Order: sequence, then C-alpha cells, then structure tokens
Amino acid sequence: MSSLTQRIADYLDGSRQLRDAVHGLNREQLMARPVAGKWSTLEVVCHLADFEPILADRMKRVIAEDRPQLVGADEGRFAAALAYHERNLEEELTIIEHTRSQLARILRTLPAEALARVGVHSERGPRTLEQLLTGATNHIPHHVAFIHEKRKALGLPG
Repeated sequence: MSSLTQRIADYLDGSRQLRDAVHGLNREQLMARPVAGKWSTLEVVCHLADFEPILADRMKRVIAEDRPQLVGADEGRFAAALAYHERNLEEELTIIEHTRSQLARILRTLPAEALARVGVHSERGPRTLEQLLTGATNHIPHHVAFIHEKRKALGLPG
C-alpha cells in the first residue's frame, strides 16, 4: 500500500473511531460535562463537525490553487455561537463521514508528489498538503481521547 493510500485509509478511519467513541451514549450523557472545565461529548462532536469542512476546504484549495491563503478559525467562538447543545449527534457524525468520504475520493486521484503542494495559513505560515492531511487525520483521535475521558468520568465503558 502506498504512503498516500495508507494516509487516506487512516483519514477515513477517523469517522469510525468517533462513531465507536459515542456509541451507546444517550442525550443526557452526550450533554454532560463530567470533567470540569471541558466540553461535553456533544460539544466535542459539534466542534469536529464544524472544523471538518474547514480542514477539507484548506486541502482542496491547496490541491486546486497555487499557494492559497488559508484562514484560521477560532474554535472557542464557534462553540460559543453555534448552538452545540441544540444539535443532533447523527447529523454531526454524518457531516464528518460525508466530508471525509468526498475528500478521500479527491485525494485518491492525486499523484504522491501532490502532498508537497503548499498553502499559507494565516496563523501557522506555509503548510503542505501532507501536513494538512496529517493534521486532519490526527484531529479526531485527539478528541476521541477526551470522549473516552468523559465516558470514564461518567462510569461508562471506554
């Protein structure tokens, strides 16, 4: 399996990891904040659903444009303004799955050297497609660890 093929498989697996992490949680458990100062599980999922299209857009622009400007986004402002506790878990998971599926289809058409294409992030400077894909791939597992922490604090299996 080529490096790009494996990267795409790892990227796609994030959706499964997230769905597994929230499996069996009821609405009350999704909205609970059992770890002081941390988001609820639903807030974590909504954050991921809000940023998944942003991350995909950045990668698409790096693929399609020459050294595009990539605008940063403030997760705290999104969480404060976008009604996270009014949202539907299944809808959020579907957004993530469909976004990743679409981008994976695009990535499969690229030669491996496309990973070296560059965009310029407003806060982080130059970022290659490879760096963006790695960041997006790691984003869900990073947050799944917090969901497992919440499950444990609620006395639920991890």
